[in-house]
Amino acid sequence: MPDSGSLGPPTSLPEQPPAPPATAPDAPAATVTDRPVTSSAAHFLAGLHPPVTRPSSPPSPSMPPASSNPSSPPSLSMPPASWAPPSPPAPSLPPTSPPATAPETSAATGSDSVVRRVPVGPTGLGTTALSLARRQAAVPPDAVPAPSGPSADGPVVPGLYHHPIPEPDPVRVAEVSRRIKRWAEDEVQLYPEEWEGQFDGFSVGRYMVACHPDAPTVDHLMLATRLMVAENAVDDCYCEDHGGSPVGLGGRLLLAHTALDHLHTTAEYAPQWSESLGSDAPRRAYRSAMDHFVRAATPSQADRYRHDMARLHLGYLAEAAWAETGHVPEVWEYLAMRQFNNFRPCPTITDTVGGYELPADLHARPDMQRVIALAGNATTIVNDLYSYTKELDSPGRHLNLPVVIAEREHLSDRDAYLKAVEVHNELMHAFEAAAAELAADCPVPAVLRFLRGVAAWVDGNHDWHRTNTYRYSLPDFW
Repeated sequence: MPDSGSLGPPTSLPEQPPAPPATAPDAPAATVTDRPVTSSAAHFLAGLHPPVTRPSSPPSPSMPPASSNPSSPPSLSMPPASWAPPSPPAPSLPPTSPPATAPETSAATGSDSVVRRVPVGPTGLGTTALSLARRQAAVPPDAVPAPSGPSADGPVVPGLYHHPIPEPDPVRVAEVSRRIKRWAEDEVQLYPEEWEGQFDGFSVGRYMVACHPDAPTVDHLMLATRLMVAENAVDDCYCEDHGGSPVGLGGRLLLAHTALDHLHTTAEYAPQWSESLGSDAPRRAYRSAMDHFVRAATPSQADRYRHDMARLHLGYLAEAAWAETGHVPEVWEYLAMRQFNNFRPCPTITDTVGGYELPADLHARPDMQRVIALAGNATTIVNDLYSYTKELDSPGRHLNLPVVIAEREHLSDRDAYLKAVEVHNELMHAFEAAAAELAADCPVPAVLRFLRGVAAWVDGNHDWHRTNTYRYSLPDFW
């Protein structure tokens, strides 16, 4: 992508008029055949997730311990280091005065991984302080902060295949948390005063710092954070806890979507549409978050995000239709809905948040689309598992994978929950195998870095669910 200037320090972005949306025709879907896990794939995965030492509770005698790493893979030769030239320049963000910050820390890197040889930040004169790779090389393993406080004490779903992560940088967490609350309160008037505790309990600062460890600056992290909060505002206010309803949802979502994908209409009616974007909190949040995003993203990245948000809204509509008719879908139907109503828009922007671009033709590859879809599917089942008791305690009937399995396959609540864990684990293994095969087939630096970013998002998403004991608790099945 073109370099429009040096990256600014990690401070707030000034408000500017929204950039016009970019559009591109969708390519037809291609058939992807499943590929077996090869030994080169296993080697790739071994280097992708360096070990992280965390204190843990003894496993329950009635369940196998939670798995955190695959079995030791066979040793194979790796591709040459020439596959990892310097990364492309990062998009420019407007420079402003920096706040006080502390040195950042991250996990030690694996020396034998293809992905670990890909630079994870800007290169060139004056960019040393922005490069996560250089910071990692300068930080000894014992300098990674140990988990502390209630945020690190959440239990893992027994038997869940996952990868632990280092404790997110507390300085970045605090700064992102401060900025996002100021944005929510001052810029978009997102919630009334009585919802403040729920907003704080969401812990979105920790969430986004954990999911985007290669973000060059806090400004980059804020791109993802605003979008995450806006998406949740739409879900809560239109669909779920705070006045949401399946009745009339399609109309509300359509109008909100125009905050992401601008309406092109006549001069007579354009002012009414523009005014409508400030008519409720979800639309104000969508408009502001997207305006920030398009100023940092390329047109291709922005249009990619719009496409994935349309997928998300389609999933919302399917779930709402089932709620209106009282339909409990078959398990496969539920999983189809969850491929759309899921976290996919979040990892798909990992390159924008990382300050680089995965070119459109590489992002559109069927094997890349399979990787992204599997990542979204697996992380969404994580949400089903950790939010299970929360949803059971909420008014009305909430569909999640354990509930659907219990009803459709006539299993006890416990057995259905355990089977949902197995479904998640199979999706996770499929995601990792697909990512490894793509890395072997297309060892382009931007591809390798993007795969690493998606994997980091998957791991950070699990860690946030595990540690957010304000929102989630596990069922008493063990």
